[in-house]
Formats: sequence, C-alpha cells, structure tokens
Amino acid sequence: MSIIAADAVLHEAHRDNHTHRDVNGGWLRPAVFGAMDGLVSNLALMTGVAGGAVSQQTIVITGLAGLAAGAFSMAAGEYTSVASQRELVEAELDVERRELRKHPKDEMAELAALYESRGVDAPLAREVARQLSRDPEQALEIHAREELGIDPGDLPSPLVAAASSFGAFALGALLPVLPYLLGASALWPAVLLALIGLFACGAVVARVTARSWWFSGLRQLALGGAAAAMTYGLGTLFGVAVG
Repeated sequence: MSIIAADAVLHEAHRDNHTHRDVNGGWLRPAVFGAMDGLVSNLALMTGVAGGAVSQQTIVITGLAGLAAGAFSMAAGEYTSVASQRELVEAELDVERRELRKHPKDEMAELAALYESRGVDAPLAREVARQLSRDPEQALEIHAREELGIDPGDLPSPLVAAASSFGAFALGALLPVLPYLLGASALWPAVLLALIGLFACGAVVARVTARSWWFSGLRQLALGGAAAAMTYGLGTLFGVAVG
C-alpha cells in the first residue's frame, strides 16, 4: 500500500509540474503587441510633432488622428490578412475533402505511410489509418493536421482579428494623448505615462517568453524611449528648417 501511495504522489507531482505555457501566445500576444504598436507609434508621432515647437492643440489633434488612422489601418490590414489566409485554408481543405471522397484507399495508405515514417510498425500503422479513416470528418481533420498543419475546427475569424487589433492599438495609442485630454499643457506627462505603459506591456510580454518581467519591461521601455527621442530630434530639425 505504501508503494502504491508513493507512486500516486509521484504521479500527481509529475502531473502538476509537467505543464507548459501557451507558446502560441493565444489572445495575449496579439493584444499586447497591438497595444504596444499603438503606444510606440503614437508616442513617436506626437513627440516628433512636439519637437517642431507647435501648439498644444496641434499635438492633441495629431495624437487623435494618429490613434484613429492607426487603429483603422490595423483593423483593415488584419481583416484582409486573416480573411485571405482563411480562404486559402478552406480551398486546401476542399481539395483534401475531394481526394478523401474520390480516392479513400490512397488517402488511407498515405496516412499509414506517414505513421510508418514516424516509427510505427507497418501493420499497426495500417490498422490505425484504417480506423481513423472510418469517419470522413475525422479523416479530414487528421489529414489537415498532418499535411497542412492546421485544425479545421479552429480557423481564425477575420472579424475577431480586426476588432481585437482595432481595440488593442487604440488603447495603446490613447495613453500618450490622455494627459492632454485631462488638462496637461506640457509634453512630459504624456511621455511619462507612455513610458510607464511601455514598461507594463513589456512586462506582460514576459508571460509568453522565457525572459523575466523586468528585463522585458526595461527592453521595451528603452526601445520606445529611443523611438520617441529620435522623432523628437527629427521634429526639432525639421521645425528649424521649415521655420
């Protein structure tokens, strides 16, 4: 009994410790990177304009225009990209569906050969392929996974992708504008809030990477800060040249 109990404890410990993070990022990665993109691009845009010694109203309008233009551009681009990818996948699935209907034995042999190439004994590979091929939809799913590397039941939605990109970018782009909307009259509160947001986004990204939260936060803070400083300098040069 003590051996069984010990085995059970080891099994539970293995189960609890043998877990993996979502390496694809799930919803977190596109949301965080969308917000980060909006934050960096709008911060750089606003600091570049501010470097040209323009009025506060001009900076605010620039920030709001950058937010709207970037968010709509991201949404349109994401919708087109995901819709095109989905249409391509559906076309390939139709090809595979026709092959399964017209040449079921050939497709079964193809699946068996695939399992054999991965080390399964030939008789067992043929039997597994035969059993899996009894259900046409299951056979389609397996062939799609093995040959195309996709899950037919988990295709991305263009509308969801567009809406999430729009919202994430707009949220990030709003941060540098927010101090002005709340009554700030100088650039530094907008820069400070944006830099805090950059650090926070970088820290959240650490959830889908192997880096520590502080390293990811500081790295994004440095990159975003450098972009803002460079555009501010360019804005100053252009402002002097135009003036």
